[in-house]
Amino acid sequence: MAELCRFNGIVIMMFSGDHAPPHIHVRYAGVRARFSIADPEMLHGRLPPRIRAQVIEWASRRQPELRAAWERASRNQPPGKIAPLD
Repeated sequence: MAELCRFNGIVIMMFSGDHAPPHIHVRYAGVRARFSIADPEMLHGRLPPRIRAQVIEWASRRQPELRAAWERASRNQPPGKIAPLD
């Protein structure tokens, strides 16, 4: 699993060759969640509301980078790094 970004204690990752639909994995304070890329929403897991909102905001702002990272990862290439929230 490759780390895409880290900010405010949130770690955002992506697996190479992962299953559809395109998504990211999030870790925060010992809990995990999975978020859709196309329409940033939590698909699975539990996060505090403030952290969930930050992940959704980040993913919404980073749509082109996330789509490109998913494409690279689907070809078993490193997805690369993506900037944190400003």
